[in-house]
Amino acid sequence: MAKRILCACEDVTLDDVRHAFEQGHRDLESVKRYTGFGTGPCQGASCVGLVARALARLGATPAELAPFTARPPAAELPLGALAALDPDALPVVPGVPPEREVGASAAGDEAPRPSASLPPQARVVIVGGGIMGLGLAYQLARRGLGDVVVLDRGYLNAGASGRNGGGVRAQWTTPTMIRLARRSIERMRDFATELGVNVWLRQGGYLFLAPDVEQAARLERNQKVHEREGLRTRLLSPREVLEVAPELDPSRFVAAAYNPDDGTVFPWPFLYGYAARAQELGARVCTFTRVVGFESAGRRLTAVVTDRGSIACETVVNAAGAWSKEVASLAGVRTPNRPTRHEICVTGPLKPWLDPLVSVLGNGLYFSQSQRGELVGGMGDPDEPEGIEQGSTLRFLVRYARALTGLAPITAAIPVIRQWAGCYDVTPDNNPILGAAGFDNFLQLHGFVGHGFMMAPAVTEAMAEWMTGGAKDEIFDRFELSRFDQPDLVREDFIIG
Repeated sequence: MAKRILCACEDVTLDDVRHAFEQGHRDLESVKRYTGFGTGPCQGASCVGLVARALARLGATPAELAPFTARPPAAELPLGALAALDPDALPVVPGVPPEREVGASAAGDEAPRPSASLPPQARVVIVGGGIMGLGLAYQLARRGLGDVVVLDRGYLNAGASGRNGGGVRAQWTTPTMIRLARRSIERMRDFATELGVNVWLRQGGYLFLAPDVEQAARLERNQKVHEREGLRTRLLSPREVLEVAPELDPSRFVAAAYNPDDGTVFPWPFLYGYAARAQELGARVCTFTRVVGFESAGRRLTAVVTDRGSIACETVVNAAGAWSKEVASLAGVRTPNRPTRHEICVTGPLKPWLDPLVSVLGNGLYFSQSQRGELVGGMGDPDEPEGIEQGSTLRFLVRYARALTGLAPITAAIPVIRQWAGCYDVTPDNNPILGAAGFDNFLQLHGFVGHGFMMAPAVTEAMAEWMTGGAKDEIFDRFELSRFDQPDLVREDFIIG
């Protein structure tokens, strides 16, 4: 029997959409992420109507059929043409398209239906359905604590977990971070069998480029730490770099660090795998459910208040990422983290030439090449203000295009086909906020800047072990909120972007 194609770019069929709907992904944005439709060159122009009609026949509501906005640019723009523009003439702006509040609907006051009913009580309530929240729910459930409810204000993959480049690396500056990252990568290798999904782990390595002698000295210091920790990181000369990434301009850097065991994964199935297995083991995931407050008695929170009702509970975990500061404030807890936008884009395909993810120290440029040949990359902006902003800007494209084409001239002719943005959850020392804060049972699991995705398997495993009576990892003392009251903070400075 011939399959009915709804999205030719990504080979998404009617059966794929039907399966997504049966799995609880009812709204158009969720189905887009679950199946990949609308993410190819046409950006939904040829398929969004077909998918919407299919969902309507399956029983989706008007709010769930509210069309998503195709990502800019409106036309494919070559990187070389973008690089010719002046980024200093382009101000930092909210961006386009103007994104609706996560979980809001364009169809009047109606909102998409939550994925599950709200129970009156639970042992553990996790606020935030990103990679940290769902990873913890799964780890708790597999240890027998299945009475867990995960709350998310929007659809799954709406936040940073669904908006990142998928990089995973063990190249960090401290033994603690190296240990966590190595454990995460070990866990990722088993996810195809453990979670029943393919996260497409591709260990092509990470290549950090030093543009000057100061940054080269930084790589040398890090390499000594890596050697003590058993990593296979080695320092490369510009000539040796060309053996790994032959299209780079060697005049743009003086040295590099390369670890072949680092790599990339596909973020969306990673998160869906956690969600599906957690629910199979008894956890409940409630999408489109906004936390609006807490109830407390003495040193403990007693209930989580949502826009759909309250849940009495024994433990609350704040895993809300860029929204974690807001969630903490609802309990009267002040945290120093701040959300900032980081933009990313994908180009048309180029003949494969790049195995590792490349990152340039100093300007924050990073990029990798997919198996189909597209370049996926981003670059932070030092002028980006604090705030949850997920619109896309021309300023980013110009800054990114200048940096990328200067380093890899072969990229000048390829077009950008789409761009998007997500938020880093930044702390003063670039390290996470973990452990209890404000209340004895209000646990923090956020502040991972841009590396929460790659740390989630190890951190959530350790946190679940501690929460179910096992050993307490030293990270839950080291990274408590109270450390910010101390004068000397150890800063993690190996942040990309």
